[in-house]
Amino acid sequence: MATSGPSFGERAEYGESDVCYRHPGRQSFTLCQRCGRTICAECQIQSPVGVLCRDCVKQTSAGPKGAARVGRSARVAGRRFAALEYPVTMSIIAINVIVFVLQLLSNHFGTNGVTTGLWYVPTYSLADGMHEVAPGALAGYPDGAYVDAQFQPWRMLTVMFTHSVGFLPHILFNMLALFMFGRNLEQMIGKWRFLALYLLAGLGGSLGVMLWGYADTVGLFTPTVGASGAIFGVLAATVVAFRSMNVNATSLIVLLAINFGIGFMPGASISWQAHLGGMIVGAIAMWIIVQTRGPRLQTRQTIWLAVLAAALVALSCAFLVVSPL
Repeated sequence: MATSGPSFGERAEYGESDVCYRHPGRQSFTLCQRCGRTICAECQIQSPVGVLCRDCVKQTSAGPKGAARVGRSARVAGRRFAALEYPVTMSIIAINVIVFVLQLLSNHFGTNGVTTGLWYVPTYSLADGMHEVAPGALAGYPDGAYVDAQFQPWRMLTVMFTHSVGFLPHILFNMLALFMFGRNLEQMIGKWRFLALYLLAGLGGSLGVMLWGYADTVGLFTPTVGASGAIFGVLAATVVAFRSMNVNATSLIVLLAINFGIGFMPGASISWQAHLGGMIVGAIAMWIIVQTRGPRLQTRQTIWLAVLAAALVALSCAFLVVSPL
């Protein structure tokens, strides 16, 4: 059977990005274990964590006493709370926890206004005004009904910071997954790329819920909460990153498949549509980042991520063009 890559014993061909970032004329397959940039033999420096580029070594050992400082920094880092090195991941977790506490307080001492003010219902993507529901399309309304819609598209983003107040494991499992995988991905691609990927995946999750309204009218009126779409996007992005580095990602793929399959269990009340949307967008965003890595391709990377964001925003307005009712 024909394959697209080289067979065993054949010489692999260098790609466009397989050149040293400091010496563009030198080709290499070696990547810095810290920043992921391609480095030639001259720029490679062996370290306890693998091969590093010269810039990363300078960042970790700046000053006249580089070796001593590296050793001291390693000891200090071991005593620190490791999460402080991942500002975006920990900030997202903190925001989710704060919002969840406000949800709990609002639910027990108020009218649940925090949750209802942030959750997402696909009808919030309909144009303002009255919309007619066809007879028989909605359970309990055999003669049809009218929906007074309010266009509030920002909820497609705010929903990713809410969780179910009646099921504590919802936020616990989501934040645990983000803590475990988000830190590694943030370190791998950088904080700003990680933030962009997380938000795009979260928007993709909301889009999955919204677009399912074309297939199931009942789903248009079902509120959703949770960061699961964005979390699944982070997991899918990690798989793409591992595959690009020829790292065995089988266990992660199995974990992703099992968690996705749980959404189809009867009575689970889990939005598999959000999981699917988040996975697709997270994988696409990571593929763009992988294919455009390197200093010379930064502009191209920014453009393609902006194109992806624009496409998602355009899809979020689909109900304004073709109503699902």
